[in-house]
Amino acid sequence: MKLELIRKIIGGILLVSLISLIFFQPIQQYLAIPKTITVFEGQDYTFQKAVPVSASLVSQNSNITLDEGKNSVSMTASKNGKNEMLLEYAGIPIKKVDVRVLKDFRVIPGGQSIGVKLNTVGVLVVGHHLINTISGKKSPGEIAGIKIGDIITEINGNKIEKMTDVAPFVQTAGQEGKALDMVISRESGKFTTKLTPLKDKGENIYKLGLYIRDSAAGIGTMTFIHPQSKKYGALGHVISDMDTKQPIVVEDGQIVRSTVTSIEKGSNGDPGEKLARFSSDREIVGNIQKNSPFGIFGEMVKELKNGVMDKPLPIALSHQVKEGPAKILTVVNNDRVEEFDIEIVSTIPQKFPATKGMVIKVTDPKLLKKTGGIVQGMSGSPIIQDGKLIGAVTHVFVNDPTSGYGVHIEWMLDEAGINIYEMPKNKAS
Repeated sequence: MKLELIRKIIGGILLVSLISLIFFQPIQQYLAIPKTITVFEGQDYTFQKAVPVSASLVSQNSNITLDEGKNSVSMTASKNGKNEMLLEYAGIPIKKVDVRVLKDFRVIPGGQSIGVKLNTVGVLVVGHHLINTISGKKSPGEIAGIKIGDIITEINGNKIEKMTDVAPFVQTAGQEGKALDMVISRESGKFTTKLTPLKDKGENIYKLGLYIRDSAAGIGTMTFIHPQSKKYGALGHVISDMDTKQPIVVEDGQIVRSTVTSIEKGSNGDPGEKLARFSSDREIVGNIQKNSPFGIFGEMVKELKNGVMDKPLPIALSHQVKEGPAKILTVVNNDRVEEFDIEIVSTIPQKFPATKGMVIKVTDPKLLKKTGGIVQGMSGSPIIQDGKLIGAVTHVFVNDPTSGYGVHIEWMLDEAGINIYEMPKNKAS
């Protein structure tokens, strides 16, 4: 019994010692140092260290300079490439950190209000309706198994691109009493079905019993423009159809300048909205090639300046973003881009793409007075911290319009097809 008691006492002492060790500040600092550090050329990176730990670089012909203080280590990246940093305690290596220096990369921040027009792949089914036939009310589309959110891509072997492509087939098939061979695209894949149009006895024309749409339009905010490739990113979230709530499958589309005419102020439980119109000349300033969870992407065909920050800014990766003050660029009146203060409430360093990387809060009294916080149409507004573009506004909290989510800029750049991680090729020896 005594031996068992002694074992328990020793076990308890060891457990308490282990827990105390974990909460010991030098151990906490050691555990907080990442295994990999990524920075851009010309940028600094500082981390706290336990007092007895020293740092050194494996390669002295280095692209990195270390400045070791009493309680911290600062590194300055001068040239892209790779290196390793060793942390030692009393001359004994205790941790190796891989350091990656990326080429200097800059984009022009947006903030402009843009009009968005999406042309879908085929025509989108947004509803069913019953046709008043001589034998009762029926929906041929529903009978054929076509659902809301489906996309009609072919009829009788002919490609369907817009609503006006559909009508001639419907009337011809109805008059001849034949079924249409339909190719339908659905989230689960493509399938074929037969649909027989029925005559509406009140209008004396044949109908499908479907509500369809071939394009969608709206407004949003430009996030960034890459000056070398002219690629851009905007909105920060996917565009979904207002009726089906499904992401719109884009064949192509256009962006134009937009003017904010008024603001519907947000309140708890009722997010506000920017009311805007497309520019009167409807001049196309860019194309739309992709509609993804991270926004819309394509290439600019005309110059689009914001008048506030038209020079390229460096970016910050997700692990470089910190809690604290930041700014957004957006339009709340006419077409004038303005800076407004926000707070980064929380941020998550992300190794893989995700749409919700930051929680942000509007703190600017002028913006709060005008909009109540984050409103629809503000999505895509660039977020800037310490002179770096770090992300974009995406969603508002319904029950707190002063707050919402932001997406990290690196994921939007990736969706735009811009590779910021490109490393130099090793030269042959």
